[in-house]
Amino acid sequence: MAEIKNLTLNFGPQHPAAHGVLRLVLEMDGEVIERADPHIGLLHRATEKLAEHRTYLQNLPYMDRFDYTTMMCNEHAYVRAVEQLLGMEAPIRAQYLRVMFDEITRVLSHVFALAAHGLDLGAMTVFLYCFREREDLLDVYEAVSGARMHAAYYRPGGVYRDLPDRMPQYQTSRYRSESQVRQLNENRQGSVLDFIEDFTDRFPQRIDEYETLLTENRVWKQRTVGIGVVSPERAIQLGFSGPMLRGSGIEWDLRKKQPYAVYDRMDFDVPVGVNGDCYDRYLLRIEEMRQSNRIIRQCVDWLRKNPGPVMLDDRKVAPPSRVDMKSNMEALIHHFKLFTEGMHVPEGEAYAAVEHPKGEFAIYLVSDGANKPYRMKVRSPNFIHLSAMNELATGHMLADAVAIIGTLEIVFGEIDR
Repeated sequence: MAEIKNLTLNFGPQHPAAHGVLRLVLEMDGEVIERADPHIGLLHRATEKLAEHRTYLQNLPYMDRFDYTTMMCNEHAYVRAVEQLLGMEAPIRAQYLRVMFDEITRVLSHVFALAAHGLDLGAMTVFLYCFREREDLLDVYEAVSGARMHAAYYRPGGVYRDLPDRMPQYQTSRYRSESQVRQLNENRQGSVLDFIEDFTDRFPQRIDEYETLLTENRVWKQRTVGIGVVSPERAIQLGFSGPMLRGSGIEWDLRKKQPYAVYDRMDFDVPVGVNGDCYDRYLLRIEEMRQSNRIIRQCVDWLRKNPGPVMLDDRKVAPPSRVDMKSNMEALIHHFKLFTEGMHVPEGEAYAAVEHPKGEFAIYLVSDGANKPYRMKVRSPNFIHLSAMNELATGHMLADAVAIIGTLEIVFGEIDR
């Protein structure tokens, strides 16, 4: 009898579809996967430990770096946990701004996931299309926070500042002629809110373009239909959340089931899948982008009609204005104390979860009354989804492992935290 010996294959970490930092040890029987063992820790950031040595405000920028496609959603969970401990709530306008930017972030994350998944499976054009919309939304990030990705825009007690009255515009340069710049600046003549409204008008048509490229494309369907199937019961047992859970037909969305901020005032639908495969999860993310667009539009309409403060007027939590700081000694002392020593948070513990684009992202904070967290623990949806890789990949072909990693939509900052 011929002796059959399985082949052990390293998939990644440098493999493009392993997204740089995943080492997947595959036991192969020919081209069929017998076992998939994810080796993590190559990007170990130790953020949970670092958080014990930084003030509550200094910890905020770490949230953006957990998952660099879902920046402000990560921040939202953190500021909610801090606000729970402080026993305070952000002003209503700040809450609308948070919801609007949560949904902008969801669109950013989903177009990035679609672009990367398409590229992994050989579709180049959709990658370029998705980045066209991503650039517009990153310009909005930059307009409100000064940073394209790591925004640190949400703060305990509200948001950093209100939306600017003017959208930044392109300038002529050796790379862009005057006529090109005029065309690029056509929808940037008004405020940031005008630009976001204009985006919501044209985005549904852009989603149609993605669907034209992929939804009925026979190569795309061959690569995704029936791949990585998870039954509803198994999805619950594995601790899935977000599109991975809803793709299997379970209608669970924290924005509906445990509303936070002003989600209970929003009119939107929660799409669910039927078959629990990669194709269903793709369709689900497409529909989620349409629903996010609806929510953004509702926030824009409300923000237009309702001016107001975007930060609590509490000097123990929020810094004074720059004008006050330069003319009032007491304001200067508050500013100095807040940014050196930081805020003191009452003793206790808080768990705050948000419906992050990839699932339930939560921060568990323990305070001992000092200016730094005693302990911070992150509930990462990516970590839980990757832990099911063996079950999802066994019995599939090697090429299907790429489709499964793409549908998990993993980012390693959050896994190797």
